[in-house]
Amino acid sequence: MKEQNLEAHFQAKIDAEIKIEPKDWMPDEYRKTLIRQISQHAHSEIVGMLPEGNWITRAPSLRRKLILLAKVQDEAGHGLYLYSAAETLGADRGDLVLQMLNGKAKYSSIFNYPTLNWADIGAIGWLVDGAAITNQVMLTRTSYGPYARAMVRICKEESFHQRQGYEIMLAMSRGSEEQKQMAQDSLNRWWWPSLMMFGPHDGESSHSEQAFKWKIKRKSNDELRQQFVDATIPQAGLLGLTVPDPALRWNAERGHYDFSPINWDEFWNVVKGNGPCNRERIAARQKACDDGAWVREAALAYAEKKEQKQIGARQTAAA
Repeated sequence: MKEQNLEAHFQAKIDAEIKIEPKDWMPDEYRKTLIRQISQHAHSEIVGMLPEGNWITRAPSLRRKLILLAKVQDEAGHGLYLYSAAETLGADRGDLVLQMLNGKAKYSSIFNYPTLNWADIGAIGWLVDGAAITNQVMLTRTSYGPYARAMVRICKEESFHQRQGYEIMLAMSRGSEEQKQMAQDSLNRWWWPSLMMFGPHDGESSHSEQAFKWKIKRKSNDELRQQFVDATIPQAGLLGLTVPDPALRWNAERGHYDFSPINWDEFWNVVKGNGPCNRERIAARQKACDDGAWVREAALAYAEKKEQKQIGARQTAAA
């Protein structure tokens, strides 16, 4: 088939809500867009382990420690699912990790903020994972099959993470005055970075229009951000906490909450590598990569030896 016909057939499948699978023909730009998005998502899951992993040894109880251990383990698994999905597009996992370490590939800006106290673990679960779920539920219907299927399981696990975070915030807000103040302080620091997670305003990304056409994306950044705000404000009210936005108002005419403009200068500054913990996060991932080199080498050597034995067995059988 001519490339023009291939593209028409490809788009017809997408319009008919038929998933694109790894062996299907796809435009090079579709492949590149997915590799960029999926790898950035995978990097975010892996780097996202660091702010919470920092509190595993300092959790206030054994129960809290076990829950946090399970959550961090889940995040590692999400990263592995996503790297595997990227590999079905022909990407090399080692190359993707190297791109993150050298700054060519990005991860979510939210993970460049520090966790200063235990309430931050609750705020991350409630706000950060809540924002992630808002975005990721949409991705369960994305047009690329392996990515959509990975997101089904990830969303189920993230929903538990969000509940875990909210439960921590509930316990803190019902505790002593000092604990309630810790919860309020965490909300103050994590609210705006959580809204930034959805990305810049619609139309500011050169990839948006094509991503909608290919149904990689189903809703705009601003739609998802508004959906998150509308769902989260009543939750804050139940906690007895105040969202740090004096302009926050329910708009009966729109049927949504109005909120203040976001400080996009801060967002882009963090994206460019100047956030509070950017260098610390990359240094931690670089150390993990270096320390794990012998494991990867041993695994590759074992796989190569096993393959050679299988080849030898087949040759002997053929003889």
